[in-house]
Amino acid sequence: MKSIERQWKKIGAVALASLLTLPAVGQACTSLLYKDINGVPYAGRTMELPMELPYEVTYFPAGYKFDSQAKDHPELRFESKYAFISVTVPDPLTKQLKVAEGVNEAGMSFSLLAYASTDGPRDMVDKTSAVLAAIDLGAWTLSNFKNVAEVKAALKDTPVLVTALLPLGVLKTPFHYTLHDASGASIVIEFSQGKQNVIDNPVGVMTNGPEFQWHQTNLNNYTFLSNKDQSKTTFAGVTFQQPDSGIATVALPASNTSVGRFVRAVYYSQFAEKAKTADEAVLTLSHVMNNFDRPRGITIDERFEESVVNIAAPAVTGEPLYTSEYTSWTALSDLERRKFYIRSYGSINYVDFDLNQLKQLKIQKSLPLKQFAKQAGNVTAAFQ
Repeated sequence: MKSIERQWKKIGAVALASLLTLPAVGQACTSLLYKDINGVPYAGRTMELPMELPYEVTYFPAGYKFDSQAKDHPELRFESKYAFISVTVPDPLTKQLKVAEGVNEAGMSFSLLAYASTDGPRDMVDKTSAVLAAIDLGAWTLSNFKNVAEVKAALKDTPVLVTALLPLGVLKTPFHYTLHDASGASIVIEFSQGKQNVIDNPVGVMTNGPEFQWHQTNLNNYTFLSNKDQSKTTFAGVTFQQPDSGIATVALPASNTSVGRFVRAVYYSQFAEKAKTADEAVLTLSHVMNNFDRPRGITIDERFEESVVNIAAPAVTGEPLYTSEYTSWTALSDLERRKFYIRSYGSINYVDFDLNQLKQLKIQKSLPLKQFAKQAGNVTAAFQ
């Protein structure tokens, strides 16, 4: 055990990266909910990091057995009621797959997003009782529940602890979590100021810090936003006219910070054309998510160069580290039709997986995300 701890201390930031972290350099993710003309919901999210991780597309069937381990507690074991498709990353020590994104056969989606200010509740649970580690919320929610109302009810009775990602409790899991369901309901699960908070999310948008309630309060500063161009006005009897269209977006935050992306995500998800069909809605959502697609090099953060990851990451993972975050992948979920779409940085097109077809598969199966980089369209058969 001591040798493992020494290894984790030596390459701690890389181990954290393998759990979708890199808290020293941040993680810029955007999650939003878009609804078509009939109010049918579709979820989209981006994943940003300054390096590639060993992402896998993983299918978990109904009946699959999971376990979750929190320090000083017995394992919490649960069996999946619902099949789900997900993006996962293996824990470098246990090799267990940790769910970063997914959608289940009931039409509920889950997204894990960075939240550096995570501060979970103290461990007041009897040591003989099993508890859920927060890092396993993705597997637990997608496998057990059909909607966010059920998740909210279950969390009242299920202790959840924010566990350490490094030995000796060096760092707590720096995440918060957002879920959407086929009714269009959304919640955010956040561990802040020593409490677990489960918050209704009426706008369906989440990014990173500060806490969700701060983002909602900040929207009070944007009550003037509208998608209607005001292209003509008069000053001192002189008429001035904008010769182009698009002036309505001039007041949107321009930065890729968490605060700026939250406001833009609300704007685009609310004002994008309401599609008439499911296929049109997925297409519209893909265009919305393009506004949060970050190419490499768009912003440079010199702190990346100072990070231990810069030295250790290429040696351990074989992947380069960049001096900017970029969009590793974008995922779309059609919550009513139970379809999951994903596009990696090396792809122009999305590939999609149909859970209705995958339900015939009774075993868990994982495929590297990079396998689909040059493909397009339905690739469900790759699992079969």
